[in-house]
Amino acid sequence: MAVEAAGRAWGAPAMAAAAGGCRAPLPSWWGALRGLLVAVLAAGSCQGNSVERKIYIPLNKTAPCVRLLNATHQIGCQSSMSGDTGVIHVVEKEEDLNWVLADGPHPPYMVLLDGSLFNRRVMQKLKGASRVSGLAVAVAKPSPPQGFSPGLKCPNDGFGVYSKDYGPQFAHCNKTVWNPVGSGLSYEDFDFPIFLLEDANETQVIKQCYQDHNVPRDGSGPEYPLCAMQLFSHMHAVTSTVTCMRRSSLQSTFSINPEVVCDPLLDYNVWSTLQPINSSGKVDPEKEVVIVATRIDSHSFFWNIAPGAESAVSSFVTHLAAAEALHKASDVHLLQRNIMFTFFQGETFDYIGSSRMVYDMEKDKFPLRLDNIHSFVELNQVALRNESVLWMHTDPVSRMNASVDVQVRSLLEILGSSSLGANVTLQEAGFSQPLPPSSFQRFLRARHIPGVVLTDHRTAFQNRYYQSMYDTPENIQMQYPEGLSPEETLEYVTDTAKSLAEVATVVARALYRLAGGANATSAIQADPKTVSRMLYGFLIKMNNSWFQSIIKPDLKGILGDVPQHYVAVSSPVNTTYLVQYVLANLTGTVVNFTKDECLNPEKSPNSETEMYDYAWVQGSLDPNSTSRVPYCVRSTVHLSKALSPAFELRQWGSTEYSTWTESRWKEIRARIFLVASRELEIITLVVGIAILVFSLLATYFINAKADVLFSIPRDPGAVAY
Repeated sequence: MAVEAAGRAWGAPAMAAAAGGCRAPLPSWWGALRGLLVAVLAAGSCQGNSVERKIYIPLNKTAPCVRLLNATHQIGCQSSMSGDTGVIHVVEKEEDLNWVLADGPHPPYMVLLDGSLFNRRVMQKLKGASRVSGLAVAVAKPSPPQGFSPGLKCPNDGFGVYSKDYGPQFAHCNKTVWNPVGSGLSYEDFDFPIFLLEDANETQVIKQCYQDHNVPRDGSGPEYPLCAMQLFSHMHAVTSTVTCMRRSSLQSTFSINPEVVCDPLLDYNVWSTLQPINSSGKVDPEKEVVIVATRIDSHSFFWNIAPGAESAVSSFVTHLAAAEALHKASDVHLLQRNIMFTFFQGETFDYIGSSRMVYDMEKDKFPLRLDNIHSFVELNQVALRNESVLWMHTDPVSRMNASVDVQVRSLLEILGSSSLGANVTLQEAGFSQPLPPSSFQRFLRARHIPGVVLTDHRTAFQNRYYQSMYDTPENIQMQYPEGLSPEETLEYVTDTAKSLAEVATVVARALYRLAGGANATSAIQADPKTVSRMLYGFLIKMNNSWFQSIIKPDLKGILGDVPQHYVAVSSPVNTTYLVQYVLANLTGTVVNFTKDECLNPEKSPNSETEMYDYAWVQGSLDPNSTSRVPYCVRSTVHLSKALSPAFELRQWGSTEYSTWTESRWKEIRARIFLVASRELEIITLVVGIAILVFSLLATYFINAKADVLFSIPRDPGAVAY
């Protein structure tokens, strides 16, 4: 019985082995080997990124050209869905293009173009060339002396006041070409990616890679491996705003997870009044308001590269300084007329902000109506004055109306007399001269309003870098002594700041008189130190101690290093926030509220929340610690939507309102690497396939003979009965 029991005990695993293909149990070392193999594979997958880093060098400081669309067409650039790759060729003079377009044996080429050659003539040669896969542009230093403007010769053509029905002799810049150096490159459509190289060190790395691997030797082509570049900037939207908005709308209607392919350019206008008004109500029809306006956005060929020193910053900084000077006057609450300080967003793209405010006024969606506007003063490029002259532009068509002409003459007289004794001379541009591109034109489309646009140019722009990456602090002659710390630079009063402060003083005094002020204006004076701080913050470094002290604690993340003033599609953008809080700081009042009272002013008696806005700001650093001393600011500063009415009305093909949208994309990146010859790639592929086939066959045969290869010999002493 014992022997029989032993036989049954041995027979159970033996029968189980037989049922599994007569395989014996694997030895204990096999499990250990399998665990080791899994660990090695896991470690290998974790090291995948390091392998990629050994192959590719990422370019982290770049700015792409992206796709924008309007009612009729698309502009900008894009790559293929998987990115575009090409062998790098450095082009430092126009003759170097011959290698790219004809002679080079290794197309397609990725051109590294010197910034001085980034012009319409060169780009037309590259556009449509099958041997070109993309373009990387190095910033020219110094800026091109002949000027560079990728904008249009006639900015915002067709969306101002002049048309076949209103001043046809002035339409389409027939009388004056405002931007003669404009090449229109920003409004072309390119079928390959174009990136800006912002970092000189990265540019040098690319050039060194080119020197080491791609330079032709003895007149013949270079040998492999070659240095190549890959650019990713595939855009989702195509054709026009009408097409992309329709697709996005259909997706939103019928899809649970809609894929939006484009977004309208939008943001917020910033506005405030000298005397508080009910922001949620309506101003009395009898109450007159003087509007002073400027734009706060700019643009260039590359996405979010929009320094706008002359085209935007000089004017809105002057505007802010004038607002501060006026608020310091002792009798502003007694003025017969109110003054509204207005900062428009999106003006570069067919007057988005101003057209929206006019639309809201017409539809009773804004506290003011067009009937309330007494006069209109606009600041538009004021930093590059010749012999301290500012030009006063008016509309010759509306002045044909006698009553309007009388009001305009009065406006010109007040402005001219306000400059007496100042280091600024105001001169009239001429009765037959049309208005330059300006927000005022959108108001004139709705009503004949007396107004003037102040500029540093009588005819063509003084600014040779309009809407370009070279419209920098250097363009408006901002200069600092060497060796200053960031804090000392912030406080240093430049000649540019003094000059703009003089303009702000003249404007503030004129506005005081336009509003009915009768007292002497000599006490109304703009502060050059404030102007210096604003120029430094909006042009050189946003993340400075002053800006840190005047914003809300939850907004400190907006303070990037290099300021840019592109309107974008996510709002509000940094510029809008900062203009809002700078204006509140310069014109508001510090009130003795606790944090809870400031954040919830409706709970406090006499807070008049319909008249004022309250903001709990960070405050300056305590001198004796690292903590800040926050406080509450009460002001009349408000935001209003700067979204084109075309999107409210769903009129995506509108010719009345701006229809600009920005395409969405999945990723934007650039990298360089060494690429092998086509022959070596084919050999590598064939060898890889051969190894794969051999591995599959080996695996098959090993698996088929596994019972033989991995079986455990039986113990010869074991006998079964």
